[in-house]
Amino acid sequence: MGMKLLSIHMLFLLWAIPLVIGLYIHAAGSRRRLLKKFVESNMADKLHLSASPAKRRWKAAGVVAAMALIIIAAARPAWNLKPETIERRGRDVVFLLDVSKSMLAQDLRPDRLERAKLAISDCIDVLQGDRVALVAFAGTAVVKCPLTLDYGFFRMMLEDISTDSVTRGGTLIGEALRVTMKEVFDDSAGANRDIVLITDGEDHDSFPVEAAKLAGEKGIRLIIVGIGDEKEGQRIPIVNEKGETTFLKHNGQEVWSRLDADTLRKMALATPGGKYLNVATGAIDLGKVYQSLILSADRKDLKSEIIRRYDEKFQIFLALALLLLMAEMAAGDRKKEKSAHETL
Repeated sequence: MGMKLLSIHMLFLLWAIPLVIGLYIHAAGSRRRLLKKFVESNMADKLHLSASPAKRRWKAAGVVAAMALIIIAAARPAWNLKPETIERRGRDVVFLLDVSKSMLAQDLRPDRLERAKLAISDCIDVLQGDRVALVAFAGTAVVKCPLTLDYGFFRMMLEDISTDSVTRGGTLIGEALRVTMKEVFDDSAGANRDIVLITDGEDHDSFPVEAAKLAGEKGIRLIIVGIGDEKEGQRIPIVNEKGETTFLKHNGQEVWSRLDADTLRKMALATPGGKYLNVATGAIDLGKVYQSLILSADRKDLKSEIIRRYDEKFQIFLALALLLLMAEMAAGDRKKEKSAHETL
């Protein structure tokens, strides 16, 4: 039965014990010096003083011992090492984020891309054991974060996402889906997999519906969030090196980006249980989407591991310290009064 201190650094506090002992010694010396100021030295021993030096020493020892026990408890002593099996259940969720120039349109504030990033961040806040991955796409797709349970790392990758995350321009949704299925998911994993696609739906002939059908055949569900103005659309602001804002042009004409909801609906319907959410220019609450669509869905065993864990026993030391302090408070420091018979 090996003993282990889980917070062994707390033992550095034991250096305070000699200080406390020194304070008690100093206090005792101060009392003796004060007594000598008022009583002649040859009379001090003859006085019948009520305080018992021995009892005071025992009370001080009890306080010091209690202090040591509290420090040991803070170091978290533990023993009885036992193996424990931990199983993780959840789903694999890939956030597939459009970072094309059209996501800079400001029909959502501050722009479509930033609102999408905020929505993903809010969703991560409510995740419960699911593995997540992040893929950014425009004219091609790049895996920014592989499937992981490290939500802190995922957040760091998400914060760095911008329209410069993918060097090739354009919007190829179908290609992004194919890259995700090939580089993120394991074909042997079966169902219990979701792709949360956030885009304005504009696609440049990458056959997105066909790619969605392929995902459906693999048991992958598409949850698609369509953002942007579906009717009038919005111009795409471009800031030059001088900080001046202009608008993206093609063949001399300003480009207006519109939400292509029809294509996105067809993609969602091509997968088992797929869902299209037409956010347009409204609010995005991926946290609620997760709770209603992902958290309630079937989950699989993601990871099973055996860890060796000690039973913490700090409570024993705290209880002993408490008993010592209670005894110190209950005990007096006065000498026993002599009876009349003993005096005679």
